[in-house]
Amino acid sequence: MTGRSRRAHTRAVALVTTGVTAAVLAGCSAGADPEGTSNGDGAGLTVGMALAPPTLDLGATDAASVPQALLTNVYEGLVRVDQNGRITGSLAKAWQVSPDRSTYTFELVDNAKFSNGAVFTPEDVKFSVERAKNRWTNAAAATMRNVKDVKILSGKTVQIVLEKPSNDWLYRMAATRAGAMFSRTGVTDLAKKPVGTGPYTVSKWVPGQSLTLNRNPDYWGQRPHYERVTFKYMTDTSALTNAMLSGGINILSVVQPDALPRFSDTGRFRTIEGTTNGEVVLSFNNAKGAFADKAVRQAARAAIDHRSLLDKCWGGKGTLIGSMVPPTDPWYEDLTGVAPYDPDKAKSLLADAKKPHPAIRLRIPNAPYAVSCGPVVKSQLEQVGFTVTMDTMEFPTWLTKVFQNSDYDASIVAHVEPRDIGTVFGNSDYYLHYQNSAVTDDLTAADTGDETTQITKMKEAAKIISEDAAADWLFLMPNLMVTDTSVAGLAKNQLTESFDLTALSRD
Repeated sequence: MTGRSRRAHTRAVALVTTGVTAAVLAGCSAGADPEGTSNGDGAGLTVGMALAPPTLDLGATDAASVPQALLTNVYEGLVRVDQNGRITGSLAKAWQVSPDRSTYTFELVDNAKFSNGAVFTPEDVKFSVERAKNRWTNAAAATMRNVKDVKILSGKTVQIVLEKPSNDWLYRMAATRAGAMFSRTGVTDLAKKPVGTGPYTVSKWVPGQSLTLNRNPDYWGQRPHYERVTFKYMTDTSALTNAMLSGGINILSVVQPDALPRFSDTGRFRTIEGTTNGEVVLSFNNAKGAFADKAVRQAARAAIDHRSLLDKCWGGKGTLIGSMVPPTDPWYEDLTGVAPYDPDKAKSLLADAKKPHPAIRLRIPNAPYAVSCGPVVKSQLEQVGFTVTMDTMEFPTWLTKVFQNSDYDASIVAHVEPRDIGTVFGNSDYYLHYQNSAVTDDLTAADTGDETTQITKMKEAAKIISEDAAADWLFLMPNLMVTDTSVAGLAKNQLTESFDLTALSRD
């Protein structure tokens, strides 16, 4: 496995263990200041997440906990994605795309500056793009590898020229950390002291425990409601649920479905249900072992009763999709009919493959959805003849054994990076080791073609992958949240890497 694919997978998994299983914990009621001081305007909010960021440098790690706290809040991009999946302006107030989709011209806002006092200029755009392309060590750097040149056209206009046309590039600039803008004079200690243009600045970081953001008094845009936000990092979701019930928590995100009935008091709690990009994938090692055989993979898909599984392990919350494409993408198709539940067919496929009792290792991380769904998957596979050994391991161990060493046959992990079908199935070095030239051709044509071609080719690629049983898609993770009734403005859908604090307010 190449270093690039290893980093890409690290990111996918890190996104899962923070973006999907993270819970939001407030250590005091809305309006209270956790640091003990306040100017009385918006006061403080405390946010709890499951996993702490290992660094504050967006380019040094694939861990989702970093952009989750910093993107949009501390760092901004030229563009961003709204709750409807549309690309809107941020540090760019307008932009133009050339007819061949290879040249992007951005007109910058007039008064933005970094938290170190430096004015945001086209030179910073050039610096940020080139730095991500040449110096970042995570998967997000791939977004910039297609950049040929960055041209400064005027004091407020910058043009980015791609090596080849891309429909995907602008979306990744909007939805992921790849688009974050940096100060040319503010990158000496990004691991500890981020410098961005956003509405918050980092005031205190206690690694593994907490991260405190203060409202940026010189922010160029609309001032956020809360003066101070402290992220506190905890791994015990039961403790988070109990803390919410005890009255010390403002927001709980994401809530495990079996805990929802505990928040039925509408006088105290508000339940919000939205969607995510998180496909919970039963991933197969396509390169070796039992699942190198397409018939065995197809048998495994036919053995899974997805509706029953969703009801048993995630409270019926979520969407059955049958592919690596969520309904929020324009090329979504319901492909659940490609591999319907059919245990007799599963047994027949195994018999025809002369592997009636294939032995597999199901190796899963200790993420709540994987721990909950793993036994159901194991049972259903065993009912058609599989012999399943299931291992549950800590995330770092899972990264080493499954991701780095491909020492597995199957796993369960949620991939939440936006539009990641190419990342997961377009690179045979990736941990699933799937390879199909028709798919890579479709993905290339989709990225370089016009809008109609993009939609057509993405649909073709998704269908081929599903028919090949390159993996099984258990369900699309919902975005389940509970807030106390004082909190307003929480985004319903989780479609980017950011936990956006900017719209939060108080009812």
